[in-house]
Amino acid sequence: MGESHNNLLRLTPIFVLICLLAIFGPVVLGAEHKVAVSVEKSGEAFIVDATVDVGVSQEIAWEVMTDFDHMTSILENLTASKIISCHGNIWIIQQEGIARYGLLSFPFESKREVRLEPMKRIQARTLSGTMKRMDDEATIISVGQGVQINYHVEIVVDSLLLRLFGLPFFRYEVEKQFQDMAKEMTRRRANFESFGKQKQMARQDCQHEMGT
Repeated sequence: MGESHNNLLRLTPIFVLICLLAIFGPVVLGAEHKVAVSVEKSGEAFIVDATVDVGVSQEIAWEVMTDFDHMTSILENLTASKIISCHGNIWIIQQEGIARYGLLSFPFESKREVRLEPMKRIQARTLSGTMKRMDDEATIISVGQGVQINYHVEIVVDSLLLRLFGLPFFRYEVEKQFQDMAKEMTRRRANFESFGKQKQMARQDCQHEMGT
């Protein structure tokens, strides 16, 4: 009886936390762009697939998804983001931020290698950071009057809380990030021509400074 009581006491905080998350967990309301997200657990990895349709050109979608030096103004969970080296279509990106889900928050940092296939595909893998492993790929496909963005990521975490709540947490994070990016793509559509020229100049300067 005593041992059962002690086990119950140990489980109570976790049960309370689960109940609180069920009540106060975030819900994305009034989103302009619907993101279809699926999350599953395979061994120690979380596997996330997402799709979103946006009424913009491939060029606009590409510019937003590769604008790493300004990504903190696009994604709410980022506090720092910069390109630290670029050699042709292989970039090294450093990012920091705080991911939030309900009452929980997860500070994170990452150094990632990003491989670009212009206007079509972005592949990235973690070199160092909070996540034990994170490999992802995004593709941009022209569909009708816009684009379809397909995203796949496999994540292995160290955090006990993320292992417990990873399914709803990663679903929310991916959905929110792609809604934020879709919103930015739509905003830039009107003034894309001038922004695109500025971004191209920035890329050329980066490559020149790195001796590429």
